[in-house]
Amino acid sequence: MNNSKRLTNIRALIAFFMLMLALSGITAFAPELELKWLLQFEGSMPSALYQWIQEVYNAISETNSKYPFLMYGYDWLAFAHLVIALVFIGPYKDPQKNIWVINWAIIACICVLPLALIAGPIRGIPLYWQFIDCAFGVFGIIPLLICRRWIKQL
Repeated sequence: MNNSKRLTNIRALIAFFMLMLALSGITAFAPELELKWLLQFEGSMPSALYQWIQEVYNAISETNSKYPFLMYGYDWLAFAHLVIALVFIGPYKDPQKNIWVINWAIIACICVLPLALIAGPIRGIPLYWQFIDCAFGVFGIIPLLICRRWIKQL
């Protein structure tokens, strides 16, 4: 693969990663509405998953009705995802100069695993949901590792 094609592929993977980060963040703006929407698919998911989503919805709905200011934390979570996505503009523009961002993101993806598997049980999160959370790190690291390899080949 020539460097021009490689650079195009690197940029495509970085843009994909940025988009996924942004979409992930945007979902944190309206969790009550999104969970309510998910609950309409009761027959399409395992009952344990449906029960968990129902429990989370009830908790968020009750908390939101009594203490709406706590949802401000979700707003900041969403904002953080969007800001982190913006950091990838550097590697998009100049991958070689900004490979450190890719390396940092790889480390962040790895750190998702211990966070989910340590904090999850402490917070009473079901194991299958901890694995879903771990999937963000596992699937997120794949395009980053490919990008890193291609950047080193430039």
